[in-house]
Amino acid sequence: MEPADVSTTPAAGERPAAGPAVEPAVEPAAAPLLVASRPAQVPPALEGNLTDCLLEWAREDPAGACLARRGPDGSWSDVPVADVLAQVRAVAKGLLAAGIRPGDRVGLRSRTRWEWTVLDLACWFAGAVSVPVYETSSPEQVAWVLSDSGAVACVVESAEHAAELAALRAQLPSLRHAWVIDGDGDGGGDGSGALAQLAAAGRGVGDEDLERARASSGPQTVATVVYTSGSTGRPKGCVLTHGNFLDLVRNSHAVMPAMLDAPGACTLLFIPLAHVLARFVEVLCLSARVRMGHAPDTRTLVEDLQGFRPTFVLAVPRVFQKVHTAAQQKAAAGGGARAALFAQAEATAVAWSRALDAPGGPGRLLALRHRLFDHLVYSKVRARMGGRLTQAVSGGASLGEYLGHFFRGAGITVFEGWGLTETAAPATVNRPGSQRIGTVGVPLPGTDVAVAEDGEVLCRGIGVFREYLGQPEATAAVFRDGWFRTGDLGTLDADGYLTITGRAKEIIVTSAGKNVAPAPLEDRLRAHPLVSQCLVVGDDRPFVGCLVTLDEQALATWARSHGRPSLTPEAARRDPDVLAALHAAVEEANRSVSRAESIRELRVLAEDFTIDNDCLTPSLKVRRGEALRRFAADVDALYA
Repeated sequence: MEPADVSTTPAAGERPAAGPAVEPAVEPAAAPLLVASRPAQVPPALEGNLTDCLLEWAREDPAGACLARRGPDGSWSDVPVADVLAQVRAVAKGLLAAGIRPGDRVGLRSRTRWEWTVLDLACWFAGAVSVPVYETSSPEQVAWVLSDSGAVACVVESAEHAAELAALRAQLPSLRHAWVIDGDGDGGGDGSGALAQLAAAGRGVGDEDLERARASSGPQTVATVVYTSGSTGRPKGCVLTHGNFLDLVRNSHAVMPAMLDAPGACTLLFIPLAHVLARFVEVLCLSARVRMGHAPDTRTLVEDLQGFRPTFVLAVPRVFQKVHTAAQQKAAAGGGARAALFAQAEATAVAWSRALDAPGGPGRLLALRHRLFDHLVYSKVRARMGGRLTQAVSGGASLGEYLGHFFRGAGITVFEGWGLTETAAPATVNRPGSQRIGTVGVPLPGTDVAVAEDGEVLCRGIGVFREYLGQPEATAAVFRDGWFRTGDLGTLDADGYLTITGRAKEIIVTSAGKNVAPAPLEDRLRAHPLVSQCLVVGDDRPFVGCLVTLDEQALATWARSHGRPSLTPEAARRDPDVLAALHAAVEEANRSVSRAESIRELRVLAEDFTIDNDCLTPSLKVRRGEALRRFAADVDALYA
């Protein structure tokens, strides 16, 4: 595939129809922009909506496997698309019977499970707008999302969620209905409660009424309001249309046909469906007619992957980091010889992948070593992820160049991409035949990406959101002359490949006036098996420091392999050998930056960053502000 067109002046063209509803104030141009632009390969949708994906599939291939459901015994069974359509229609009629009307907002709060996809589609068949809520959200966060969106109904997963919602009803004057997925419907708590109740309630609704509601939505109609993860400030509701998703998935399909059209193509959804990336994958599978399964509990992800056996997955980088670390741990647990074997295999995988990008490719000796380790090591890594997985897409944060090379060398090519909630997920992505590891690829067709003089990445095109719900000033603040100001910093090379270097709001300025982007250092440190999370600090301080948390599972393996099985996490924080390993990791990370940007001191924290302590978002990004507040004393101790 040819690279994106690159110019040093702003790309011509009108603002996309899904641009801001409020005309922003025009700011003076910062400077000429470096622009990478790709025309759409699939023309924008002029009619129809997201329900057409399911209807067309059911009409042309009613027996095609659409969803796969995992039974109590762990086995997976396929559900034909005709059956999915029938259930979606029945649930949508129940929504209409409850008084849900086109344009009404319906909250969905649940883990990633097949009922979410049915409910999402049912909302769109009823002409309603789905509003995802993270299963891990606090009552305060739930109240904010439902009240800010004006939700008139909400479907929750569990009795615990229902109790929390009941306690919030006084704060939610618009909320009229609530249903529980694991409720008391015909399923008796087996996951069909809300669906069974809605289907029963909708039996008196005619097909004509349902079709009228379904046909009320067009490409410019709002499909969903997805709230930003809230890493800083209160979450804002990003208004995304049916056209945003339709145009984005169709053009994504056009540039990745080998992944989506392969015989038996299937994927397992395990990132939260409240995250825009998972919603994009959901719609992509429906549009491309790819069988999808749902895994609600990441603690059983390995078992789910091995049982479902996907051919590709889309995930956040933390998933790939965990797979890599688990492979290291397993090798270390087998003793020094196995640990050494894995280290050699790891180095060979990275060397092999790097050689693929070099003139002449891998040499004969490297090829022989790679073939040997594929039999001894890489095949086991692939088996851990189901055995059929050869391609994956990573988004939501930086994967890191090292992991990209390791997985490609091990036989799983991870295509890194970039996007935000405001771009309906991916705006750029690496793809087969057009990959540069360490970058996030070139723009998808129908998308323009630019870098301003100050380094901020700008975007416009088919996926860009319409507005922040009810916040015209905030909407105007992030648009300039039709460009969405992403807040990310990056560079474009001559072929249009984008590299993200950090977030503008996260840039550290030391007391000496040195600007430091923390992301590259943090990405490298997190690749070390002992490191769970890290936070580079140094604002208004004399040098750059780092807070580190330990991966307790990896620590246990490390301790056994070093003849110290009784080493506790608390003792490890001050253990000379553990600290020496961490300092070595810091020195390795520092090789990528200048001395003024390098980490001089580190401190191991007594607790990890988690969703429960508000230091991680539900999509596993670090909430820098909250982490800095929570561990302020540890930051001060770095500079004592």
